[in-house]
Amino acid sequence: MKRGRLPLTALRSFEVAGRLDSFTLAAQELFISQAAVSRQIRELEALLGEVLFERRHRSVHLTASGAKLLAILTHSFDRIDECLEEIRSRPATASVTISAEPSFAACWLVPRLPEFREQYPDIDVTIDADARLTEFRSGQAEIAVRHSASVTAWPRTESEHLADVRMIPVAAPALLKAGPAIDRPENMLRHTLLHEENRDVWVRWFEAANITMPATARGPVYADGGLVMQAVLRGQGIALMDEIFADEEIRAGRLLRLFAVAVPHGAYWLVARSFERLAPPASLFVRWINSRIKES
Repeated sequence: MKRGRLPLTALRSFEVAGRLDSFTLAAQELFISQAAVSRQIRELEALLGEVLFERRHRSVHLTASGAKLLAILTHSFDRIDECLEEIRSRPATASVTISAEPSFAACWLVPRLPEFREQYPDIDVTIDADARLTEFRSGQAEIAVRHSASVTAWPRTESEHLADVRMIPVAAPALLKAGPAIDRPENMLRHTLLHEENRDVWVRWFEAANITMPATARGPVYADGGLVMQAVLRGQGIALMDEIFADEEIRAGRLLRLFAVAVPHGAYWLVARSFERLAPPASLFVRWINSRIKES
């Protein structure tokens, strides 16, 4: 097919739908109707004489031909996007945008960000606190910090290990002063337990301490570690916190570590489209955060 006759609009709609496995999400990303996405893909299939999607009840799945085409298109669109970014004139002020897990942003990155700004005063930093992994396209973050209990790599990106996560029990001094006393792990069950996302990590911690956590030991569940941190600092209960999050608060005396037992809970990863092709401000940030987190 001649280049001048390539159905670029239909190819773009197909790439987004294939990448997201959804016509509906593709329509949202492209700011067009779902019907328009479906029509463009059908026209592309008619032009190629091949079915690219298996259409099922409320879902679509790529055929073998569709998967082959998607791999080429996604790579090509990513390279085009990178080239356009390189061609665009850069702002007079150096800048870097970091996408970070909300809890990591609130509990670790923001408290230490002044250190980066003091070291690199000419670099403006934007923090995008979002649990979803960015696509690293134009105008988005260049670097992401992601937590996972098991995943170590993400599609079409590179990842570098940043820090292991170990969860430890902490409480505010005022809570301990008000009682009841906590001299053994099971005494924590006399207090409210604070949970992040679910109660599974507390169950694993008590198992590591050779204690069965009773079903009655419930307590509030918060969406992320930043909210848990605010609750435990205010004496609302006992929390399992990431050790690197709690370290500064423990050093300052705002929190107390209750017992030495710690349970592993995955790791944090630096993620980028390509670490070698990062802009200088982003490369400096990667170097700084790797160095700084080793001190935690």
